[in-house]
Amino acid sequence: MSEQALVQIKNLSKTIGKKKIIKNLNLDLHKGQITGFLGPNGAGKTTTIRMMVGLMKPTEGDVLIDGQSVKHHFEESIEKVGVIVENPEMYKYMSGYKNLLHFSRMHKGISKERIDEVVKQVGMQKRIKEKVGSYSLGMRQRLGLAQALLHDPKFLILDEPTNGLDPSGIREFRIYLQKIAQENDVAIFVSSHLLSEIELLCDRIAIIQNGELIDIKSVNELQQSRYYIQAEPLEIVGEVLTGAGFPAVLHDKGYLIDSGAEHIPGAINLLVGADVRIFAVQPYRETLESQFLEMTGGGEIAQAHTE
Repeated sequence: MSEQALVQIKNLSKTIGKKKIIKNLNLDLHKGQITGFLGPNGAGKTTTIRMMVGLMKPTEGDVLIDGQSVKHHFEESIEKVGVIVENPEMYKYMSGYKNLLHFSRMHKGISKERIDEVVKQVGMQKRIKEKVGSYSLGMRQRLGLAQALLHDPKFLILDEPTNGLDPSGIREFRIYLQKIAQENDVAIFVSSHLLSEIELLCDRIAIIQNGELIDIKSVNELQQSRYYIQAEPLEIVGEVLTGAGFPAVLHDKGYLIDSGAEHIPGAINLLVGADVRIFAVQPYRETLESQFLEMTGGGEIAQAHTE
């Protein structure tokens, strides 16, 4: 992207005692884009988020939010941030509306019109006057999102925001987040263990391992298909495909080839000409889970990717 990033994580490092927890982390986050933050337990996700919101001081480096340093201009920078950490705590004996009214007093200039606006934004008009104690977990999560949006932040951080939600609640929350990112031009940063949900929610994914950023990929890049061709005899199929310049990898009862869809008819014609028996030709896409495990070494220490 040519536009300057809304959030710039610059050479961020954290050392506790003799152990370097975060190692020279660099990451840009842009308006209107949802970035997933993945990593095994103990990889440094929570430590990174704490430094991003000023709850922990970095040993080195800084975080800039809309050009302002969290380290040197904390109040000015953090005013532009909304945060949801797992399941937001609310006053259960109060209505959803009174909760928002209470939290609105923590920021300057939040009008009742603004409260009504965020209530509508998260689809809670019908239930907002009811006590929070009567809400489902999904409703409380939506109320937490409304609270985080009250002061019209430019940057939204969510740490395990769908913990405990059922599939319909997760889908509903995803739709609201994507709408907010697109319509309000908000940069959203999501840390989660639900890989399948991250794949559906995010525009790109940053992966941290052992305190080091090892990869950043767009979801479109992760979703690029290979093709699976099941045919016999396997030896001849492999010879034909590799001989024609198709990178072919033996998989199950056939071959996976890395090639665009436009080249598949040519590959099929070559196989037909070689008089092999073709049983199946179909797109093949690895799940984010399998790619994540491959990139992180399946829980072992993986090496950072270098360009």
